Amino acid sequence: MTTPDSTDAPLFAGLAGDIAVSFEFFPPKTEAMEAQLWDAIAALAPLDPAFVSVTYGAGGSTRERTHATVARLVRETALVPAAHLTCVGASRGEIGEIADRYWEAGVRHIVALRGDPPPAAGGRFVPHPDGYASAAELVAGLAARHPFELSVAAYPESHPESPSFEADLDNLKRKLDAGATRAITQFFFSAETWFRFVDRALAAGITAPILPGIMPVTNLAGIRRMGGNTTVPAWLDAMFAGLDDRPGPRALVAAVVAADLCRRLYEGGVRDFHFYTLNRAEQAYAICQLLGLRPRETQE
Repeated sequence: MTTPDSTDAPLFAGLAGDIAVSFEFFPPKTEAMEAQLWDAIAALAPLDPAFVSVTYGAGGSTRERTHATVARLVRETALVPAAHLTCVGASRGEIGEIADRYWEAGVRHIVALRGDPPPAAGGRFVPHPDGYASAAELVAGLAARHPFELSVAAYPESHPESPSFEADLDNLKRKLDAGATRAITQFFFSAETWFRFVDRALAAGITAPILPGIMPVTNLAGIRRMGGNTTVPAWLDAMFAGLDDRPGPRALVAAVVAADLCRRLYEGGVRDFHFYTLNRAEQAYAICQLLGLRPRETQE
């Protein structure tokens, strides 16, 4: 058998697997969803993620389920959990008590977010009278409470409520200056969007690590609801046309699209990737495989 030369090799051939990954999950609402979540965690754990984060619903609506999921991760796995925590609908004292509970449970990493207001608030964030008015204030409060590792959100196409891209970068810098370790971005679909954002962040004096958030598309309508200012390019609509009722092909196309974005980021020097899993392992695992990352037990 002859060895294929470089012109025969596929796009992802020969990657060194020299990447670090992290995965985001959300707390389950039902027993069936809980089984799906822990199946996904078990499938992705061998990839040795730097951390796994667990989200926090709008207005703190999943507070107890988030805590239960993170506490179980501490008890039953060797993974490093990061608990999401928001400012919405809670006083500084209440947030301090939540932070204390996490610390006592062995959690050392928090993703500190201003958070989305509950639907009853009409989509407008109103600080709790005795609460934190911004994510930067939350970061400072958590950093003063315990020596947490703190991650914050970043927006390659700016936050929907920000008056300008510059104002959004100023807010990101305030969060990092308040004590955050890194930023994790909202998902995006263009490598050029990422590189422009990083260049502008560096120009604004932001030097902390920024992890690109990667979202394999499972439902374009859902992506548009979650995406805020995220541009959904016309070619993405074209690639998913006719797949609404074909979940298998849709998942395959989604994995290829996300893997191609990661490959372009990798070529530009990116070595850390954060995957929004939606509590499913297959696509994130496939992308990591294409990028050369292998499970611990098969690495030589």
